Amino acid sequence: MDLNPPAFSTFTHDGLSIAYFDEGDPSGDPILLIHGFASSANVNWVYPGWLKTLGDAGYRVIALDNRGHGASSKPHDPAVYHPPAMASDAVALLDHLGIAEAHVMGYSMGARISAFLTLAHPNRVRSLVLGGLGIGMVTGVGDWDPIADALNAPSLDGVTHERGRMFRAFADQTKSDRKALAACISTSRDLLSVDDVGRIEVPVLIAVGTKDDIAGSPQELAALIPHALALDIPGRDHMLAVGDRVFKKAALEFWAKVGQA
Repeated sequence: MDLNPPAFSTFTHDGLSIAYFDEGDPSGDPILLIHGFASSANVNWVYPGWLKTLGDAGYRVIALDNRGHGASSKPHDPAVYHPPAMASDAVALLDHLGIAEAHVMGYSMGARISAFLTLAHPNRVRSLVLGGLGIGMVTGVGDWDPIADALNAPSLDGVTHERGRMFRAFADQTKSDRKALAACISTSRDLLSVDDVGRIEVPVLIAVGTKDDIAGSPQELAALIPHALALDIPGRDHMLAVGDRVFKKAALEFWAKVGQA
């Protein structure tokens, strides 16, 4: 685990302040990282070692704190958290940095945002890595209303729903704005159709932990996307898969092949 976060900058988009870092090799191929729900760029990408791994491999490593998260603005209006709006922040960051095209990797909610981004701006995405979200991108990932209830509860002590307790504890640990997260969870789970994912033409790697009870099958999603590979991350659940060495190794091999194509 890397506990030394990089310096963050900010820019304004859609009336919101969006925090981001731009690290690694400035002349390397850019990789844009989009974190998951209740997380942040540091929690998903710095502390589990992705920034170091990708920087050491010669990439330019860019990550943002999604609206509602980290050091970015945290509106409490659910209407601003639909995936196309959140994806527009990521595209605006590429514009802000003058980057025409990047590899994009998202985890969980960030994977959903990354897929919406790719469909809306296919010319901006060179390849796509979807972590922590498989066929649930199309079929849904269960009832998340108890998670919103858990986030709005006065304390963790009164939360009995297992998944609700997990995300509430995570939000408390990361000192998140729980009202912003409750607004986000209510609207950020828009689904893509079978036809939608079938229109993703870039190379795709879909990586899900074998003990992940949220994401759904990576193989089922990969079967719907023309140029997709599925990866099982052995023995990892939704929270632990993100920093796994098997995941990192597979992603590096995937990008190396894309770079040779």
